[in-house]
Amino acid sequence: MTKDTPGQRGRQLPTAEELRIWRDFIETTDMLRSRIASRLQSESALSPGDYAVLLALTEAPEEQMRSSELAAHIGWERSRLSHHLGRMERRGLIRRQECATDPRGAEVHLTAAGAEAFRGSTVPHLRAIRELFVDALTPEQLLAAGEVAAALRAHLDTRQAK
Repeated sequence: MTKDTPGQRGRQLPTAEELRIWRDFIETTDMLRSRIASRLQSESALSPGDYAVLLALTEAPEEQMRSSELAAHIGWERSRLSHHLGRMERRGLIRRQECATDPRGAEVHLTAAGAEAFRGSTVPHLRAIRELFVDALTPEQLLAAGEVAAALRAHLDTRQAK
């Protein structure tokens, strides 16, 4: 399935067929994410980042999270999240306040406007996922896609823990 790298015993490179599959996978997922993002932006004026933050907050107890927890939850660096939250705060979607238990930290709260924007975006966003992803696959392919995603996530989680 793979071949040894010249001069590096035990290290392996992907075959031409494995690279073709890799490129197809990456290019297709990039295209899918781009189209879903475009639909989300045009139908709700939310970016995928906005949606990820709002989703996390709507699922959080009391619709609030520490900014460090939120960053870890959505898989962003804290500095990236901080800049993004500033833009969202200016639009009235969230508000930040100093953490009562740790003055170095901040709590992010969902505002009424943020909750309304999230509710308004959910059905169109889920419709886009249905049309662009779910409907393109047979039930068997959808299950296989889930298995592939689970296997990759488990592999990456294992490698990150090392």
